[in-house]
Amino acid sequence: MSLIRLVDVHKSFGTVVALNGITMEVGDNEVVGLLGDNGAGKSTLVKLVMGVFPPTSGEIWVKNLRIPTHGYSAREAHNLRIETVYQEKALGDKQSLWRNIFIGRQITNAFGFIKIKKEKEETDRIMKELIGFRGHGVSPESRVARLSGGERQGIAIGRAMYFDADLIILDEPTVALSLVEVEKVHNFVKKIKESGRSAIYISHNIGDAYKICDRFIILDRGEIVNEAVKSALTLDQLTHTMMEIAKGNHAVAGSAG
Repeated sequence: MSLIRLVDVHKSFGTVVALNGITMEVGDNEVVGLLGDNGAGKSTLVKLVMGVFPPTSGEIWVKNLRIPTHGYSAREAHNLRIETVYQEKALGDKQSLWRNIFIGRQITNAFGFIKIKKEKEETDRIMKELIGFRGHGVSPESRVARLSGGERQGIAIGRAMYFDADLIILDEPTVALSLVEVEKVHNFVKKIKESGRSAIYISHNIGDAYKICDRFIILDRGEIVNEAVKSALTLDQLTHTMMEIAKGNHAVAGSAG
């Protein structure tokens, strides 16, 4: 079953065409790499999936249900168990981890009061059980500002998993991170797949995406120009494919069809 499927989706902003005839899907328990240069349409595509704005035309299906696109919203996406972890501002630096995890989704008692002790306990469980967090000296009371970039991504991913996301969209999660921190993020993404969930992994870094993704969708100027499964090509072939696309040659090795 497809978790999400887009059929002939177009998006224009006035006379500017941002997406042109996008047809794609993400299935159960897979990590799909969404690749492309700046201006390829990756951010616009993600915002459509997340209900930030509707497509100009086309269909969006979630778990085999067609979504009325002009009634679709970020809240509805959350209700359908779709979450996004953005490269920046995923967490509030000055707030504790437990407050970040439950912001806007507090655990309350029958009178509406926040169950602080329960939220701290659940944050500790998220850190240890869902994402295997092993940061020394870090607790649910720790402020986000104390965490490294990779650890922050891990907490944001853990939050999405805790709220039962079936599909987690990762928007450039390793930008400006060291190699050690990139490896931490990769391990957190592996936790997504091990838990039976799926992810869309957006990246400019081809080598980074190749390590963690099962399948690749390549965008160029608002169109899907190539698709491939990881088992069908090497990293060198994927790099060559991206280079040829950058030159305007879309008919390159590694295509799924």
